[in-house]
Amino acid sequence: MRRQFDDVVLGSIELFCLAAEEGSFTAAALAAGVTPAAVSRSISRLEERLGTRLFARTTRSIRLTEGGRGYYQQCRQALTQLVEAEREVREKEQEASGTLRISIPTTYGHYRVLPLLPEFRERHPKLQIDIHLSNRNIDFVDEGYDAAIRVRAQPDSTLIARPLEDAALVLVATPEYLRRAGTPQTLDDLAQHECIQFELPSSGRRISWLFNENGQEREILANGNYVCSDDLLGGATLVRHGAGLFQTYRFIFEQDLADGTLVEVLQPFAGRSRPFTLLYPHGRHVPFRLRAFIDFLLEKKRGWG
Repeated sequence: MRRQFDDVVLGSIELFCLAAEEGSFTAAALAAGVTPAAVSRSISRLEERLGTRLFARTTRSIRLTEGGRGYYQQCRQALTQLVEAEREVREKEQEASGTLRISIPTTYGHYRVLPLLPEFRERHPKLQIDIHLSNRNIDFVDEGYDAAIRVRAQPDSTLIARPLEDAALVLVATPEYLRRAGTPQTLDDLAQHECIQFELPSSGRRISWLFNENGQEREILANGNYVCSDDLLGGATLVRHGAGLFQTYRFIFEQDLADGTLVEVLQPFAGRSRPFTLLYPHGRHVPFRLRAFIDFLLEKKRGWG
């Protein structure tokens, strides 16, 4: 591919963007460390190349023409991408160091992220990882977190959200419980069973169980004598010891289902899921320690689901 832009043209584009942002050839020259005449020549060179006026000039001011505004927006985007490309190349030669602070729900931490962290640290041995395992919402700024993983993340313009997975839900019980209490055949049968509940610590609201019935989504607020709050894994421990029925993420019970210590219940009504999302603050510069973690997690998520 032959060259489309020589060094002079690229320099002229940078000075053009600077003049558009500063609103003055003189201010742009001062910021760039060149003379106002050099800025003026650069703009004229671009206008001749493009065959159009980029600025409307008076003796006291300049303003972008309509064509100049469109050209500026695309040039600024292209320059920003070049800066980002250089940063990424430089950072690939760096080593992640310092402390990475991440907040993860207990379930996702134990069954998805924590098992991966030794491999991540092997790649980045100078990194220290501070892990907050909780379902409590955190404040990125006040508490100094780099990233968080959350279920059903709410839209927030200050945060970047990267989907990780839609985690399938499953309803389980021990064979002993089902022999004792019977196996439910319909969703209405759940009213006759011991249904282990989880209560959200932030709101005190009990989590509904999610099902598909006759092609329609259905939510059921089941009842029972066991209610766990804060740590969803409390319900997992209870169901493994025959306390009743419990619905949560399939990835928690994969081994239990494989070896038969737990049985999936109401399988014809299954198929629902909940989304997990990686969140981190919106900003032009992402610290290398965080970029390394994001790339690693997105690489590993391809093996989930």
